[in-house]
Amino acid sequence: MSNNISFALNHMSAPKLPHRAFFKLARQLGMTDVEIRNDLQGVALADGTPAADVRTAAAGEGVRIISINALQRFNQWSDARAREAAVLAAYARDCGAAALVLCPVNDTAWQPGDAARLEHLRQSLTELAPILRSHGVRGLVEPLGFIECSLRRKREALDAIDATGTGDIFALLHDTFHHVVAGETEMFPARTGLVHISGVADPAVPVSAMRDPHRVLVGKPDFIGNIAQIAALRAGGFTGPFSFEPFARQVHDLPDIAAALQASRTLIDSELHIAA
Repeated sequence: MSNNISFALNHMSAPKLPHRAFFKLARQLGMTDVEIRNDLQGVALADGTPAADVRTAAAGEGVRIISINALQRFNQWSDARAREAAVLAAYARDCGAAALVLCPVNDTAWQPGDAARLEHLRQSLTELAPILRSHGVRGLVEPLGFIECSLRRKREALDAIDATGTGDIFALLHDTFHHVVAGETEMFPARTGLVHISGVADPAVPVSAMRDPHRVLVGKPDFIGNIAQIAALRAGGFTGPFSFEPFARQVHDLPDIAAALQASRTLIDSELHIAA
């Protein structure tokens, strides 16, 4: 197995940067794959930047938009969700994004029983598939490990994809943080389209209490075992990008995020070389 690893940059790594500056940051770090988001106030997409402008900026900087993050509550289907999905899929097509990240309902206000919950999931995949196909966009299903989430485990997502015959359009998004918070052990490298990476460095936080503000760049220490997860996914045949997605404010406030990202990247490369 080659020690070369493909990295990508999620806009959550530097959420205050306008999209052009974010693309420049990725290129500064030698990355060509980026993820843009629709939940960052004051920057694209939430600021109303036209898709064509994003596409032009990405081409100008030599980066490829691998996803828009995200269609929220995708597994609670409704007419409104269908309209939202169509708008996001059209934006993805027009800005050149390859995929749309799909996040499940993650609160305690919507808690159907297991049978109904899984039926909602299958319905949503069935309804979403033709929307995405018609726009030439893939769907990346991202289970969230939090106890209140309606889709915590990748096995359930895969079973629903297979049951609906939509494996041509949907793949898994493996998030190293959520993998641990969910208590998952199974990995599905061959069915994974993208991996999000972030670390947890606070030894005082039990897994049950881990939340987005704890998610820093992968470093030492790391209490969610990113290196082991990355090594296992690659050994299983995953060759796609590992995308930096730290949510912690202390990362967002760093005076030199480029140096911090490069240090994390160097550490991951070094640790993988040792593990190999």
